[in-house]
Amino acid sequence: MADLSINICGITSPNPFWLASGPPSNSGEQVMRAFDMGWGGAVWKTVGNPIVNVSSRLGAVGYAGSPVMGLNNIELITDRPLEVNFKEIYEVKKRYPDNAVVVSLMVESKDEWKDIIRRSEDTGADGLELNFGCPHGMCERGMGSAVGQEPDVLREITSWAREFATTPVIAKLTPNVTNILDPGIAAVEGGADAISLINTLKSIIGVDLKNLVIQPTVGIEGTQGGYCGPAVKPVALHMAGTLARDERITVPISGIGGISNWYDAAEFLALGSTSVQVCTAVMHYGYRIVEGMIDGLNNYLDEMGMKSVNDLIGRAVSTYVEWGDLDLNFGVNAKINSKTCIGCQLCYIACLDGGHQCIHTHQGPCSAFHGKADHGINPRTSIMPPVMHSDKNESEAHIPFVDDDECIGCNLCQLVCPVPECVTMEEVPSTAGKESWNERVAKELS
Repeated sequence: MADLSINICGITSPNPFWLASGPPSNSGEQVMRAFDMGWGGAVWKTVGNPIVNVSSRLGAVGYAGSPVMGLNNIELITDRPLEVNFKEIYEVKKRYPDNAVVVSLMVESKDEWKDIIRRSEDTGADGLELNFGCPHGMCERGMGSAVGQEPDVLREITSWAREFATTPVIAKLTPNVTNILDPGIAAVEGGADAISLINTLKSIIGVDLKNLVIQPTVGIEGTQGGYCGPAVKPVALHMAGTLARDERITVPISGIGGISNWYDAAEFLALGSTSVQVCTAVMHYGYRIVEGMIDGLNNYLDEMGMKSVNDLIGRAVSTYVEWGDLDLNFGVNAKINSKTCIGCQLCYIACLDGGHQCIHTHQGPCSAFHGKADHGINPRTSIMPPVMHSDKNESEAHIPFVDDDECIGCNLCQLVCPVPECVTMEEVPSTAGKESWNERVAKELS
């Protein structure tokens, strides 16, 4: 069994799985139950000056049988008294000394930052997370993402925290920016010991078409909120990986965004995150999901021959390059396994209407491209009459087939196929050698 323990900027944890700042880390009782179930750490729900929350607060988008593909949240920071939060943090850390306890903070003035940092560290917490990401409510008051979107302001406030704090300082970034490197570099320049990302994406989850009001609805009105959950994982992976591969980001990363299972977590770790934070999945399924995360990650590391989770961290970062550096001479073709194909024709339809018309069907008229293979280089200005294929025996008539010369290896057929590994992408041998677009352009200019 692999060693799952981590050390991120001096904060140790028995495993990389942390609760993200949010409803699941709102109270001592909750965090203690989470630790009992196996969570390695928790970032306390953001504390700051007293606020008043609204009702209702959550909306969701469902997909493919899941009621929560994405969650929209208009809840603000804690509405519980500061002294109550600090007392609970103290008790949690005293009872669970081996688990990581980080306090998320959000205030305005320099004096307020100094005071709340002192009070947070008096609890014995392991570190501080500066909330520069909240995209609703607090940003309208000059905090949260209003800071995260202004690198100069972020840099200055981070430097205040670093000046006042004796424990590690983690800067939490907003994804609501054009280039995540701008706030990331500013956080490092301000003295942050680590970076966490992403916070939620500014969004409107939907409209109640019966009453014609934005959801979630507060009375007869609604507002934009923060979008999270499985739907945001690709955005989060991109931003975490962008920071991890940049040499100017010299601090560790805590990855957040759409993590629901061990596989999601392993992806973030491979792309450079040292710890991962989870919120929406806990709100949906409960704290117990961490058991599967721990078992799954352990099994994966064992299968990969890795003795420690640290062997996984950052292993995929070097494979993340710009499009202009990809190999133009590398190619793959789709192959359909006739033994497992169920004849649903989804690959044929997807390729016909959304791909490159290179998959053919025997089940009735075939409208795929039947001319000389040209990958669409020549004009196609007419809808050609369909062709009836009759060259297959009856037992194989349900199986679509691929025109290898016309296939461009887009992967669409493999993605829509409902049968695992029925469609595979196989490399097309090439003797041309690797050549990227940037290399080709450089040759043309030389």
